[in-house]
Amino acid sequence: MRRFIVSGILAVLTVSAPGQAQDIAADTQQAIEDLRRLSADEMDGRRTGTQGSHVARTYIRERMIEAGLTPSFERYDHIFSYTPRRSTEEMLGGNLVGYFEGRNTDGPIIVVTAHYDHLGNCGGQICNGADDNASGVAALLAIADALGENRPEHTILFAALDAEENGLNGARALVAELPIVQERAVLNINLDMLAINAENELPAAGAFHFPFLRDHIDAIEVAAPTHVIQGYDSPEWGPSGDWTYSSDHAAFHDAGIPWIYYGVDFHEYYHQPTDEFEVVQQDFFASNVQTVLNAVVYFDRNLETVAAQYAAHQSQQPELEEARVDADGRYIKPGME
Repeated sequence: MRRFIVSGILAVLTVSAPGQAQDIAADTQQAIEDLRRLSADEMDGRRTGTQGSHVARTYIRERMIEAGLTPSFERYDHIFSYTPRRSTEEMLGGNLVGYFEGRNTDGPIIVVTAHYDHLGNCGGQICNGADDNASGVAALLAIADALGENRPEHTILFAALDAEENGLNGARALVAELPIVQERAVLNINLDMLAINAENELPAAGAFHFPFLRDHIDAIEVAAPTHVIQGYDSPEWGPSGDWTYSSDHAAFHDAGIPWIYYGVDFHEYYHQPTDEFEVVQQDFFASNVQTVLNAVVYFDRNLETVAAQYAAHQSQQPELEEARVDADGRYIKPGME
């Protein structure tokens, strides 16, 4: 995740709504094990293009096979080229993409994303990236495991993305080459940092840009001890508190595709060698895994409504201006310098 320190306090809490049964359970112990494995020293910080990244990609590919996902390209691997910031040398990255076909084979589609890359070595120490973002990938795999045994109503695409830390390159490559008709993608659920927060708060951003999502987010059952909060997605939070362009959902945002970003606030372990499995709040992480599974199941069951709301929203919007990237690789939002 590419984030900066946030000031201010969120005032809006969302709570579980009655009637949204938690009827598909996540295997949270497997999710914890996946988090542990992905943040182990053998992954060497999962920096894009390294042996550690290759080891991580192999592990994720094997877990996608176990979950029963169908490869979205000729195989799970989606190889792309990009030029890192402050460089003229072209590099290769590798996303891993699979899907479950829904009963409604021609309807709208959900895209679930989480980046698996991290920083590699930091000043001679391994930056294992347990929260950022082994946690998000472990949650993505847990959702895939659960839905492999409960066929969804709509097709759901799962993408473990590479090269997020140096410019959201994997997400941008995926959106440019979606293995579906782009117009069918009506929601991106992006998972980035789900394992550490002293207050057990899990922000869900996105409804500022797509207001019809707000009531849906409120209706999703939240597993204890998680407290879901909405915000971090508008200029009112200031330049460091608006997370619209802080993770892979930004590529979907620029394509006009609605998104919800689940990820915790900044903490002392962020982008440090201390972001290790030992500091993960396992109960909080487990409840977040169940909560984001609940979200995917909820949206799958209500996706026709969301698609209609999205179409109405689009009809009222001016043509989108693309964001640009500054010399440091940070996104500059349209209309803001």
